[in-house]
Amino acid sequence: MPPPAPQADSPHEDPTQDELVRSKPESRRQARRRKQALALRDGSASQTRLIWRKYRTNPLGLIGLGVLIVLYVIAAAPGFFSPHNATTSSPDYAGAPPQQLRFSPEHGLHVLGLTSETSLETLAREYTPDPEHVVELRLFAKGDPYKILGLIPADRHLIGPSDPNEPVYLLGADQAGVDMLSKINFGAQISLSIGLIGVLLSALLGIIVGGISGYFGGVADSLIQRVIEFIMSIPTLPLWLGLAAAIPPRWGIVQTYLVLTCILSLVGWTGMARVIRGRVLQARDEDFVTAARLDGAGHGRIILRHLMPSFMSHIIASLSLAVPSMILAETALSFLGMGLRAPAVSWGVLLRDAQQLQVVVNAPWMLLPGLAVVLTVVAFNFVGDALRDAADPYGK
Repeated sequence: MPPPAPQADSPHEDPTQDELVRSKPESRRQARRRKQALALRDGSASQTRLIWRKYRTNPLGLIGLGVLIVLYVIAAAPGFFSPHNATTSSPDYAGAPPQQLRFSPEHGLHVLGLTSETSLETLAREYTPDPEHVVELRLFAKGDPYKILGLIPADRHLIGPSDPNEPVYLLGADQAGVDMLSKINFGAQISLSIGLIGVLLSALLGIIVGGISGYFGGVADSLIQRVIEFIMSIPTLPLWLGLAAAIPPRWGIVQTYLVLTCILSLVGWTGMARVIRGRVLQARDEDFVTAARLDGAGHGRIILRHLMPSFMSHIIASLSLAVPSMILAETALSFLGMGLRAPAVSWGVLLRDAQQLQVVVNAPWMLLPGLAVVLTVVAFNFVGDALRDAADPYGK
């Protein structure tokens, strides 16, 4: 008897697993990713998206960006992230060491108070933890009043003592009994902002001068380049010192801050001007520039609306690499006594208090502002290097 003929596939046969997967509706996230992939493949993605796609593959760049975000958030509201204000002092705890955070079911998060006595051998004040003196800590504790961004009054601190009159020194105290953590946080306000504002001012001047030099060429280019070469031939530190020495000592903190920012900008614009000049020289004869001229666009519009956007990513990368030099310049001038002075609080001013060998030996935690400077400079370098690589998203 012949075997039965194979039956034809039923139109209602159960679908395979692959067919089930393909038949599932595409999620919104998957659709967005597929759309982005197609845009990247055919070259229609925006420049910002291309840069971010390349940037996020750089782990050091992401780490640096995260560190800078944290630092600038702290600089925006240093009072909230500090147990005390930068002017709250307790002379009885001058030079106190860092207090160790502890936790117990009875007291929760706390530190032990300090007792001091004068050493008969070194005549220095020595501190020891007092187990009988428990200083309880609270999140969002009420304490010294401050202003967020200098405008919004507040008195809540991220962490602070339950009793606002109890001093807490998580990173130790300076020679006046002021909490170092609070001083470092408040110092970030000046040190980070002066670097950012100084770079923006120098970039504005460099874009204008470099754009004019590269676009017009000829006599204007030669004259501008000779001026730039003359400024760059002057040693940077003596030039800073000479300009900073002209600041009257009687000026207030705000006046000194503004003048010091302008000084750093006037010295730091030459490098940016040369970068802009080279880019403009390279792009001024491109077809899109010629089309803009034929369309009746003026020189200023061509430079700002057509030339600058074509290499704005490279400008941003150069600016991010220039910010650390501005921060180091302010730190150096304040450390040498030619920049900001007490009662202003900046990282350079804090490091000046730690320049004596005796202070460094007895209170090494006063060098912590230097660690903040190093951390900021390294983070900016990571971000700048990542942006420089991401500025050419199609590069290998």
